[in-house]
Amino acid sequence: MFLWNSFLLSGISRTCNFNEQYFLTFEISVVMKSNPTRRAFIVDSTKTVLAVTVGLSASESLLASCGSSKKVAASGAAFDTGFTQEPLAYAYNSLDKAIDATTMEIHYTKHAAGYANNLRDAAKAEGVDISKPLEDVLTKISKYSVKMRNNGGGHYNHELFWKSLSPTGGGKPEGKLSAAIESSFNSFDSFKTQFSDAGKNRFGSGWAWLFLDGDKKLRIGSTPNQDNPLMDTSEIKGLPVLGLDVWEHAYYLRYQNKRADYINAWWNVVNWNYIQNRYESLI
Repeated sequence: MFLWNSFLLSGISRTCNFNEQYFLTFEISVVMKSNPTRRAFIVDSTKTVLAVTVGLSASESLLASCGSSKKVAASGAAFDTGFTQEPLAYAYNSLDKAIDATTMEIHYTKHAAGYANNLRDAAKAEGVDISKPLEDVLTKISKYSVKMRNNGGGHYNHELFWKSLSPTGGGKPEGKLSAAIESSFNSFDSFKTQFSDAGKNRFGSGWAWLFLDGDKKLRIGSTPNQDNPLMDTSEIKGLPVLGLDVWEHAYYLRYQNKRADYINAWWNVVNWNYIQNRYESLI
């Protein structure tokens, strides 16, 4: 299967003139997927693997992006989102300047783990092939049950959320992402304000998003509950680049009802290295 995908991608590169980074990251992704032991070693032994291997890995998504500038690929990560929870890359207490250890542990082991478990139950009941990327389900979520929508979204959102955090995070993005943010929102400070407002003003539970629309322009929006821009049911549609969880369980132990304080502190742990490379693999 991987040999066929590699051959197909080579043909697409000649047709669509994709950046060579796509194919480098695809090959790395193949090696890591086909060798679980090596994958575990690489993930556990380096903090830069996500920055190096962010890229498109699904030939189907690449084909879709060739047809129209109004379409975006369903996934931009080196590894498509699976149906099981991945280990955290840091300790529960390592984000303490923004999120306390108890909240992190409960959030990861209870809330997020629950979404992953319920997602697999729904997939089994509805005949979903869990060897394929979760993105395949989310882009046509209207065909599935509410259980699939809630838990599929919850699992996808959280897997992205964990990777978007780092004990050494904060500051500002650089390179192409920085330029795109300034072009789209006038300045990084203006972007922070608009993104923060999207989270603060989300009524009830939900998420704030920085995402690429069909023209690969950066947009800001929010979704209720565990919805996200990948879903065909979402009011905002595109490829998630950065997501912020504003459910109360993400912050209540430390911040109580002060969501704005949580959001202000969250900027101090944003993993811009990961977000930058995620973005650059998609433009």
